[in-house]
Amino acid sequence: MRGKPERRPWLVNDDDHTIVNTYAAEYRGLVQYYLLAGDVYRLNRVHWVMLTSLLKTLACKHDSSVSKMAAAYKATVETPFGPRRCFQASVERGSRKPLVARFGGIPLKRQKNAVLVDRRPVQVASRRTELITRLVAGRCEMCEQTGEVDVHQVRKLTQLGRPEQSQPAWKETMAARRRKTLVVCQACHTSIHAGQPAAPPTE
Repeated sequence: MRGKPERRPWLVNDDDHTIVNTYAAEYRGLVQYYLLAGDVYRLNRVHWVMLTSLLKTLACKHDSSVSKMAAAYKATVETPFGPRRCFQASVERGSRKPLVARFGGIPLKRQKNAVLVDRRPVQVASRRTELITRLVAGRCEMCEQTGEVDVHQVRKLTQLGRPEQSQPAWKETMAARRRKTLVVCQACHTSIHAGQPAAPPTE
């Protein structure tokens, strides 16, 4: 807000571990992606912005100050480049190891051998819609002739009336199918717009 880091109100109702873990995952993903860059150290600014936002969010949750939150959650973690300061929240689990969410503690040093693991997009097999299937069939739904077809469409089903009402054959067909579209040949399409009865189905 106004160029300054701000808290995230939608996270205030979460527990401390979840709040810290949310910021940590976002920051860690960003840093790991840019570890091959020669100027990865420039992410120091991003670290400060995200850390300030994190501490403000925690301060809002506990009705406290940023400095008190920094003192309560600060920690030190060992890295290949020496100890680094970080901020973490833990959840005790009895005899099991506590759950630890840690923000920061990642040396902003270029790693020439860093491996980027980009997820391959998942291919979703999309099924053809009913209309596409009807178009591919290339058969007029009025006279049943095959060949070039068009789509006749109405805005609303209420324009068709009820199947038992006296109306043109094309309207009866659409009303019976409860569809706003009708796949027809060019001749039947012309007849529909001309207000003439469409050609009867061939035997």
